[in-house]
Amino acid sequence: MHDYMVPPDDVQGVDVVNALWKTEYDVTNTLAAMGHDVYSLGLADGLGPIRDAIDEVRPHLAFNLMEAFHEVGTFDQNVVSHLELLRLRYTGCNPRGLILTRDKALAKKVLAYDGIPVPAFAIFQIGRLVRRPTRLQFPLIVKSLTQDASFGISQASVVNDDIKLRERVLYIHESLGTDAIVEQYIKGRELYVGVIGNDRLHAYPVWEMKFTNMPEGAHRIATARVKWSTAYQRKHGIRCGKARLPRPGLEEYLQFLAKRVYHLLQMNGYGRIDIRLDEDGQPWVLEANANPQLAYGEDLAESAHHEGVSYEALLQQILNAGLQWKADRAG
Repeated sequence: MHDYMVPPDDVQGVDVVNALWKTEYDVTNTLAAMGHDVYSLGLADGLGPIRDAIDEVRPHLAFNLMEAFHEVGTFDQNVVSHLELLRLRYTGCNPRGLILTRDKALAKKVLAYDGIPVPAFAIFQIGRLVRRPTRLQFPLIVKSLTQDASFGISQASVVNDDIKLRERVLYIHESLGTDAIVEQYIKGRELYVGVIGNDRLHAYPVWEMKFTNMPEGAHRIATARVKWSTAYQRKHGIRCGKARLPRPGLEEYLQFLAKRVYHLLQMNGYGRIDIRLDEDGQPWVLEANANPQLAYGEDLAESAHHEGVSYEALLQQILNAGLQWKADRAG
């Protein structure tokens, strides 16, 4: 885990629910309570401590909670590659799947080639002229090409004219320092499907982010405030729960679609596929998230729990998938 995310030994008097290290706390304490021997390793700017820990602790497996390295999100796959070179098994996604899912445009190209429905899109690189291709019609949504966790997404991300498009693209370039991806905005429902496994995949019940008290005219999208501000969630009645779908068989199809995406993007371990269901009932795959949020009470854990899989059982399934994965068979 990141060195600044190592939970304290004593959490008495600490608001764990809103702590920056809640996921790390939930995972390590639950694993310890299950009887596993847990050694928490905080990484800063070097990989040497991994080899030192291997020599000292001789672990069976690394539970990977890194989301970046040197504060660069796209470097997370390099940490996993290092684990593979050291022949230490790990939880979560392999480097190839991390690369494919991190780059939203690359992922969409792979999926579109195999007929998966994805919104039309274009990439706007830093330093290049912002000129909208004619194939993209308003409304559009502007996001970071590589950032996840809704960083850079707000109500202003949905644009309806070329002036606002240019402004938002420049905002992504300047505030996040990444290229921007602009895609067709799909008005509809926000759905998530958790998937676990390596070869034999299992999809959990379809989960939905529900917007019950949004202001008139507001877009029902997972902005940064929607995802991370509990006060904003309470104010606007935003909650996640089991999706009530409009027709029989749709849940099974969405689960099949999610597993197909997971396979095409060469993911393993566990992941979450984000889907928009438009007003005609047509699903559109927005993105795939390798190693999604794993805290107790978050979407993945809650959807598993709805199926009767406890948080402890979910973590054990993730451990099992990591122990069964052999990196050299992916070549």
